[in-house]
Formats: sequence, structure tokens, C-alpha cells
Amino acid sequence: MTVSANDRTETRNDLAWAIAVGGIGVVLFASLLAFTWYFAATLLLIFAGMLLGVGLNAATSALGRYTRLPHPLRLIIVCVVLAALFAGVAYLGGATIADQASALSKTIKSQLVNVKTFLDSHGIDTSFFDIGSTPSPSSSTPNAAPSYSALPSAGTLASSGGAIVSQTVKVIVGTVGAVGNFFIALFLGLAFAAQPSVYRSGLLFIAPAKIRARATIIIDQIGETLERWLIAQIVVMLAVGAVTWIGLAIIGVPGSFILGVQAGLLAFIPTVGAIVAGVIVVLASLATGWIAALSALILFLGVHAMESYLLTPILQRHALDIPPATLFAFQILLGVVFGIWGLALALPLIAIAKVIIDHFKTYEAPPPAAEA
Repeated sequence: MTVSANDRTETRNDLAWAIAVGGIGVVLFASLLAFTWYFAATLLLIFAGMLLGVGLNAATSALGRYTRLPHPLRLIIVCVVLAALFAGVAYLGGATIADQASALSKTIKSQLVNVKTFLDSHGIDTSFFDIGSTPSPSSSTPNAAPSYSALPSAGTLASSGGAIVSQTVKVIVGTVGAVGNFFIALFLGLAFAAQPSVYRSGLLFIAPAKIRARATIIIDQIGETLERWLIAQIVVMLAVGAVTWIGLAIIGVPGSFILGVQAGLLAFIPTVGAIVAGVIVVLASLATGWIAALSALILFLGVHAMESYLLTPILQRHALDIPPATLFAFQILLGVVFGIWGLALALPLIAIAKVIIDHFKTYEAPPPAAEA
């Protein structure tokens, strides 16, 4: 069969166009990956603000079931109530939290040194853990003659002053950064919650017209899933914190309130958060004795079982259904790549991915329109 010159030219043009489009797609995808890698902290901060907005919007919508007030007024009521709760906790228990936090920090440090000493005395090398150090014999030798040295030189004083200034600047910059991130997330959350329909319409506007109907379904499913998950997660965190606090108070562990608070906050991070909270609780209980530490360990296992096998299945059976191994692997991956932000936000991110995957698995394309 003879192919005309025009057909060959058209075929070459189509092939060249396909190669060009494919190359542009690869470059854009690589650019997106590079952008995500270099600005991961900023993107995750924006995502945290979006989660806060989803939570505020869920509370505002729940209030709308009992009153017909307009959305902005309901949002103001929700924010005022939350601010009053935080202010009340800070006013009534701020001093207690500060005292217990300071005592807990000292207790954890001393118990880490005790654990290191115990392991070293039983022939276990703990040098690679760097969990504490004991003073060297040469530095604590009794009857050692005091040594006198000349006054430090100007260069030594200047270098010491520079080190102090450098550490002070690091502390100030870190504090300003943390406070700034908090207010950025708070502002984004309030902005998203104030006009959720505007941002939803904006996302749909940038979607191509051919897939706009499918994008609408996916965005609505993601919003509904995140709302249900956030409400369930808040209930789980409150329950874990309250049970841990009451249980440790009954056992007689000092700082039970702050330990309950940190256990409740760490419950936001599945699996990894529970492990970290359990280690902190057991270390803090060692100062009271082995019986208290064993009781605290049993309490931690009971709270973890309550969270994993009672609260989470009941509260989140309609929100998320993610295998634990998949979630844990995704947490470790994001934690290694993106740090604490990736570890804390791994669950909502994988929830979004699961919603998208489930949609494409179950979505049936509409039948083509019949030609007239």
C-alpha cells in the first residue's frame, strides 16, 4: 500500500507534537517535584491552615443545625467560644502547667541518665544513643588541687560573647518563626472558614471544563472526609488526655496533668505519637519507683488499646479505612523526608490520596451522547 507524501508529513507532525507534549509534561512534573521539595515546609504550613479552616467550618456547620444565624456570625461565635476555653485553661491552670512542665523536663533528663547508667552497668553500649552523660572521673577527683589560670584574653572574651550572641539570635529567630507559623496557620484557617464556598469555587474554576464535574465530586468528598476525621480525632485526643491524666493521678505520678496533656496532643499523630507518649509517661513514672512505672506502662497499654480498638473504630469507621501498616510506612516516609510537619500531617494527606484513588476506582464515565 502506497502512503502519500501528505500522509507521511502529517504522521511526522503528529509524532513530533506527541514528543513535544510528552517532554513538556515531564519537565512540568519534574519542576513540580522540585518546587514541592524545596518549599515543603511552606506547603505543609498552608495545608495545616486549611485543616484548621476545615475544623472551624465543621463546627460552624454543626452550630447551623441548631440555629439559623448567618455563617459569619456562627463562625464568630465558634471562635469566641474556643478563645474563651483556651483563655480559661491558661488562666486557671497556666501556672500549674508551667510548673509541671519544668519539673517533668528535669525528671525526664535525670531518668535518661539513670537508664544510660543502668544499661552501661549491664554491658550494653549506649554511646550511639547520646541519651545522657555522666561526669568523668577526672573532673570529680577529690582532693584535687585547685588550678588557677590567668585572666582570659580579649580574643577569648570576644569569641565567647559572639557564641552567646549567636545562640541568643538562634533562640529569638526560632521563637519568632514558631509564633509566626502559628499566626499564619490561624489566619489561613479563619480565611478558609469565613468563605469556604469562594475557595471551593476557585478550585473548580481552575479545573478543565471536561473534568469539572468529577473535580466537584472529589473536592466535596475530601472536605467531608476531613471534617469527619477532625471531629473524631478531637474526641479521641480529649479521651486519651483525660484518661491518662486521671489514671496517672490515681497511681500517684507527679505531673499527671501535663503528662495527660502531652498524651492527648500526641494522639493527633497515630502510632508514632502513642509510642512517644508512652515512653515519656514511663520515664516520668520511674522517678516514683518501679511499681509506679509498671502501673504507668499498664495504663499506657490500656489507653492505647482503648484508642486503637474502641474509639477509633467507632468514631472513624465512616471517615477513614486505612491499613495500619500502610499508614505507619507513609508516616515514616514523610517524617524522614519532611520532618515533624510530614509526620504530623501524614494521616490527612493519605486520607486525601485515598479519596482520590477510591473515586477513580469506582467512577463510571457517563455514556456518550447519542448522535442526532
